[in-house]
Amino acid sequence: MVKVLVASRNQGKVRELEQVLRELNIDGVELVSLNEAPAYPDPVEDGLSFAENALLKARAGAKATGLACVADDSGLTVEALNGMPGVLSARWSGTHGNDQANNDLLLAQMADINERAAAFVSCCALVTPAGEEHTAEGRWEGELLREPRGKNGFGYDPLFQPADADGRSSAELTAEEKNARSHRGKALRALAPHIAALV
Repeated sequence: MVKVLVASRNQGKVRELEQVLRELNIDGVELVSLNEAPAYPDPVEDGLSFAENALLKARAGAKATGLACVADDSGLTVEALNGMPGVLSARWSGTHGNDQANNDLLLAQMADINERAAAFVSCCALVTPAGEEHTAEGRWEGELLREPRGKNGFGYDPLFQPADADGRSSAELTAEEKNARSHRGKALRALAPHIAALV
């Protein structure tokens, strides 16, 4: 059994990767979250792209624990804002992780704009203790709503209407529906063969 660190304290992300590995019949991998690993300093996420930030996190995890490490960086890109919030998605309003403030600011910035095309983007990285590196990107196309809808998910989910969700917001999908369609799910599926090669 090969242990792989998932550089997140979010159990939802760990379950999502577990589900992808099950779907693809990849056995022999035990996922370990940051909650179960020895503590180490969080790397500064100062990359200018999702890929750079994902690699920063995966390198730090592999170096600190000696385990192969999977990390992701993701966010919402809005065409009318030249791809922003992008890598700044979690701290768009100035406070890291304040979903309500981030959503309120984005809605205010987009209030008079009719061009609503947007996409969730995720880049997942795998770094091994030997220094091997792989990245994979997933995109989930859709548009920005004018008001929040739905109670599921987190972040910008209530403001995002995916193109493949029958008119529902991302926050109106079940966890299973979201995982089957989402940007992170697509990136993880693309990365999975590299995880399988560790076994």
